[in-house]
Amino acid sequence: MPEKKSISIAELLKNPQVKKATGNINPELIERREYIPPMCDVFSKPYTALQDNTDFKFNVDREAAKQLPDIIDNKVQTVIGVDFPEKSFKKIYHKKRNIGILFSGGPAPGGHNVIAGLYDAAKKANPESRIYGFLLGPDGLIENEATELTDGLMDAYRNMGGFSMIKTGRTKIDTKEKMSLSKETCKKLELDAIVIVGGDDSNTNAAFLAQEMFEAGIQVIGVPKTIDGDIQVSDANDNVLCAMSFGFHTAARAFANSISNLCIDSSSDVKYWHICKVMGRVASHPALEVALQTHANITLIGEDLADYTDRNRIEKAKIKKAIDYNAYGITLRHLSRVICNGILRRAAAGKNYGVIVIPEGVLEFINEIQVFIIKLNTIIAEYNEMHDMDFHSDFPLLDNKLEYLRRLARFSREDGSFSIWNTRDDDLFNDIPGFFQEGLLMERDSHGNFPFSQVETDKVIMGLVTDYLNILKEKGTYKIGIERSYYRKVLEKEGMNPDYFGHVLFKNYGDVKFLLIKESIISMKTLKQTLVKKGAIGQDEKIPDSVKKIYRKSVPNFKTQTHFYGYDGRGNDPTRFDCIYTYNLGLTVFSLIANGSTGRMAAIKNLEMDFSKWEPIGIPIAPLMHLEERKGKLSLVLEKSVVDINSTAFKAVKGLREKWLAATPGEDNFRRPGPIRFTGKSEEDRPITLVLNAIGDI
Repeated sequence: MPEKKSISIAELLKNPQVKKATGNINPELIERREYIPPMCDVFSKPYTALQDNTDFKFNVDREAAKQLPDIIDNKVQTVIGVDFPEKSFKKIYHKKRNIGILFSGGPAPGGHNVIAGLYDAAKKANPESRIYGFLLGPDGLIENEATELTDGLMDAYRNMGGFSMIKTGRTKIDTKEKMSLSKETCKKLELDAIVIVGGDDSNTNAAFLAQEMFEAGIQVIGVPKTIDGDIQVSDANDNVLCAMSFGFHTAARAFANSISNLCIDSSSDVKYWHICKVMGRVASHPALEVALQTHANITLIGEDLADYTDRNRIEKAKIKKAIDYNAYGITLRHLSRVICNGILRRAAAGKNYGVIVIPEGVLEFINEIQVFIIKLNTIIAEYNEMHDMDFHSDFPLLDNKLEYLRRLARFSREDGSFSIWNTRDDDLFNDIPGFFQEGLLMERDSHGNFPFSQVETDKVIMGLVTDYLNILKEKGTYKIGIERSYYRKVLEKEGMNPDYFGHVLFKNYGDVKFLLIKESIISMKTLKQTLVKKGAIGQDEKIPDSVKKIYRKSVPNFKTQTHFYGYDGRGNDPTRFDCIYTYNLGLTVFSLIANGSTGRMAAIKNLEMDFSKWEPIGIPIAPLMHLEERKGKLSLVLEKSVVDINSTAFKAVKGLREKWLAATPGEDNFRRPGPIRFTGKSEEDRPITLVLNAIGDI
């Protein structure tokens, strides 16, 4: 055999085939970048104009009217196509503009296409217009860190995931100094408009910027972005204006694909319960969509848990002519029992495995946890304000924090008017596991919110579940069902009579597919006692090996694997739906700017319907704002939208829970959504949540 010639690594890396195989460019990437999303019909016209729509009404908060007087009376504006406008309109439409755009908050798939839509429309109207991308979010606007976007840069990021082109940040422009610096940046760059792509807090920021920039004539437009799906806008009469923020579909599909793989793995290995925590702090929209996409065995929906009512407690209270406020809303203990019930029922059908989907913010919907969060938020905020110090710096260790709470509890005994933290609160809090105490006392985020993503939600819930399953195991009620045919085969192989031993061993021996060992048999010792008592064996005889084998098969070993889905989904390349949605949002942004609009959020109405019915609009932000507690103070913010438990999508999930639990003999009911496919024609055209809710509107 001829000796192979050795080449150096440097020579290897110069090889064209090696370069191609290891390069960043692949066919999927090329196709993504070259894809041109279809445009809503109005954008096929040479020009677009805006038409005020007075059909939509809002309940305006007094404080919003007071703080945002110049934009509070904004109406919903519909984008319309124009073929032959007046000369004066053309002049304004085609004028050279300088527009700045920034990302704010966490990434969401499709953000680059918002920029692409804006860029294409602006350059088409006037090639000399300049689009600036502010780097690292609001910090870029404050510090005048921007890059001018070019054709080359734009083409490199079309239809691509992430916010990599200009990055993102979480700074809020919430002080006079930051506002002044932002104005200075606008002046230096001679900006006509600023576009803020972000979530509820970011669009709140956009409203205040629009008010502040109003007299200077600088327009501010917001774009709804969040994978949590909690920016959904309806007017006072429940007319839907924005059914879903961009990025939600991609993230939920990415989560669903991974969780679907776990469904298949669990039913193959029949060994694990996979516990899947998905992003969604305040609302359970991603979990709801994942349930519809995968048919996971158990999916918790926080809003459903919050709506729970314990009828037994209410009836007991009625007898005493009292009101039991603890009967409203589910407790952690009861939630663990609900999950255990599902696990027990599947085990009885021979399925000691499965998949559970948990929203990261589910604990926020649990009664006692919500009370603790509210109280601790207030305690921390008041401490910081009163002492002009940071609570977490002054009390760095958990023991320090607990001691401070104990002091408050003692003070409540001395002063009856002090009720924020009493001895009962302290006792209940000390019953919580240490790691969860630490979680509840951790530092709040920049908006004063409790950081649920950092809490091991799954560990809290599944810890209680595991403890209760162990109790049920000791009681003999947690057993794995034994397939009848398998049982007969094992005993007959050893020459034993299956029917004789069947009545001794099982509580349901008869014409059933899965047999359950009697509750009194919980160990080899109790197994032998039962066999001796029934005369199946003598006191000095050994338990037959086949009977031992069947008993061991019935003993459950509850094993879990935990997973978190969040950052992977928000960094995914967008689905075709999100590519189209965001590109049209970008086109809508330019239409709003070109027609002098400000203080509005670009949106697509009828998003839940077929693409031909999509309607680009501008939604006034100020009328959507209301007072909400942030960092212990009331602040004007854009309201988040939670899962509507009366929606068609939720009702469908509720109605299919039993089917998806599949606690019966036979196959599971798992659905395989498959990976996000940009190529081919089988990709779904919108979230299942929207499809179902559209059906409900017919």
